[in-house]
Amino acid sequence: MPRVTYSAISSFSRVRILFLLQERPERTVTELCEATGLHANTVREHLQRLVDGGYVVAETEHRTTRGRPRVLYSAATGQDRDSTSAVARHKARAAAQRGDLMRRVMPWTDVDDLPTDAVHQLDALVEDLGDAGFEPIVDESALTVDLSPCPHASASARDRETLCAVHLGLMDSVLSQAGGPLRVDCMTASVHPERCVVRLLAAQASRHAELVAS
Repeated sequence: MPRVTYSAISSFSRVRILFLLQERPERTVTELCEATGLHANTVREHLQRLVDGGYVVAETEHRTTRGRPRVLYSAATGQDRDSTSAVARHKARAAAQRGDLMRRVMPWTDVDDLPTDAVHQLDALVEDLGDAGFEPIVDESALTVDLSPCPHASASARDRETLCAVHLGLMDSVLSQAGGPLRVDCMTASVHPERCVVRLLAAQASRHAELVAS
């Protein structure tokens, strides 16, 4: 299977569609046309690119009445079986294999502070971010990913808000579909648009925080 990169969301129209699907899953082409103002054929083409890239999953509606079943589109989050993308899982496995090979060749790059599945999650995340045009710097101890300078810093504030939301959702999806304890926690606040640091959180740490709060 060929490696598909983040070029699938190089179009802001596809970013808008993915943003809508992250907000609410199981949308139809008609609903997306109404929300974006795009022609149905254009929406279908964008959706196919997103499905091929592993960012969207499609399922046929189960009908109990007469009529042609609709195709429902959702963001591929990896949170359950219906939101898992085979393409995304293949990309994550391939990234982990390349990461393992690199660590065997260059053992000083190995990460001792994290379990293997978390290291593989970071492998997948770094590759996807690199394909997106970022140059991520990962601090495994602090569990942060520095994406500065953000390639979208020059976008308008409204577009930047959409881009940030979509990319954070994609990062969390990559981590989820790679399988492991890490999830996206938040993006640290900054007055400079080009400054972007994302904090990750281990599932065990999240559970501990819930227990403390209760």
